[in-house]
Amino acid sequence: MAASLAIAPMGLSLAASGGGGGGGGGGGGAKASAAEEVAGEVLVKLASADLLPGVLARHQMTLASQFGSRPIYRLAIIGNTKVKDKVAAMALDPAIQIVEGNKVHRSPEARKNVAWAIGTPQAYAEQWAPQALRLPLAQGVSTGAGVRVAVLDTGVDLTHPLLAGRLLPGVDFVDADYDPSEGGSSANAAWGHGTHVAGLVAMVAPGARIMPLRVLDPDGNGNIWVLSEAMLYAVDPDRNPATDDGVHVMNLSLGSLARTRLMNSIAQLITCSPPSIDDPAANDFSDASYDDDRSRCNGGHGAVVVVAAGNGSSRDEKQYPAAESAYGLVSVAASASRGRLAGFSNYGNWIQIAAPGEGITSSVPGSLYGTWSGTSMAAPLVSGAAALLRATEPALLPVDVVKRLTRTGSLLCGTSIPQVDPLAALQDQRPRSGSC
Repeated sequence: MAASLAIAPMGLSLAASGGGGGGGGGGGGAKASAAEEVAGEVLVKLASADLLPGVLARHQMTLASQFGSRPIYRLAIIGNTKVKDKVAAMALDPAIQIVEGNKVHRSPEARKNVAWAIGTPQAYAEQWAPQALRLPLAQGVSTGAGVRVAVLDTGVDLTHPLLAGRLLPGVDFVDADYDPSEGGSSANAAWGHGTHVAGLVAMVAPGARIMPLRVLDPDGNGNIWVLSEAMLYAVDPDRNPATDDGVHVMNLSLGSLARTRLMNSIAQLITCSPPSIDDPAANDFSDASYDDDRSRCNGGHGAVVVVAAGNGSSRDEKQYPAAESAYGLVSVAASASRGRLAGFSNYGNWIQIAAPGEGITSSVPGSLYGTWSGTSMAAPLVSGAAALLRATEPALLPVDVVKRLTRTGSLLCGTSIPQVDPLAALQDQRPRSGSC
């Protein structure tokens, strides 16, 4: 089994002069135990639903919820057996393709962060990122009109003027309602994160519509099941694969230090990737319950999944799902000005692209603006670029969107990581010469 899972916002806040919110955390949902997993819960993937009754009986479990109609389940343990012991026993059952605890963890950012700096609308308009990305020229070609972008995060300030007219109806998967408002206050570790991220999508793709999906609580806590449910909802809100109501781009400014086989499976489904040959059981989608996924993907309704790569200043620290191998998923590092990698950003050959992430101003709750740093800020800039491209070439598959973004970007100084260049991607140009 994997180590404990961290689903956490990837925002490093800047020291504030005059107050502000926090940074930090990971996916919402049930209360975590001291073992950093949801107490009494196990996640399983079976080959078919017919196997569920036998699994429940053999292992003394009850059904808590199901992943749509697919044979993927959240099960509750009967009695006081520890999750790790239950998982170890169930791993020996040939009827079970995947078995994992529903892991949770406190964000490393929550331990590091201080308050974000108070910003202004003027600072938002005049910051360095838009010029570095050549946004004025790119937006002369595309504004992202007609494209839907999901922001899976702490929710958003639904009344923020920067987001006015740009929000689609959303869902709160933490409190299980239809109000994805940003909760909490400046006393909470992750307050403002989702609103900040959404504002950056709007900055790059002002014509796109944003679907806010709350998967992190105000302190940034969450779990894999909640994140998976939100991802499924985002690509097919009405559960009818024939209708085009799902998002085209999905932003996950969150992450985990531990890989899970279940999240790898979900990423394959969302991006319409070919099944991985490295883990055939985890990516066995032959059951008829996956027919809707096949229909959706055959209709071209897969989503580009953009994921922050993490703030560990490390080559070796892999964050998930950024480091998953699914086609159509892109991992994002953060850059500083003058074409260099930000000092806090993770790096390495598993990271595919970068975007400005140091000293980035965007919306925060209360109709205010704040300046923050992190790969959390870089990811939505790439999501916005993907939206610009999908608006002009809607037939592009998620994997082709990722390829276009990565091959047209110019390498950051001293790295093999290209910085996203929306204009070059829209025009399918060769990368510009670097400034090193």
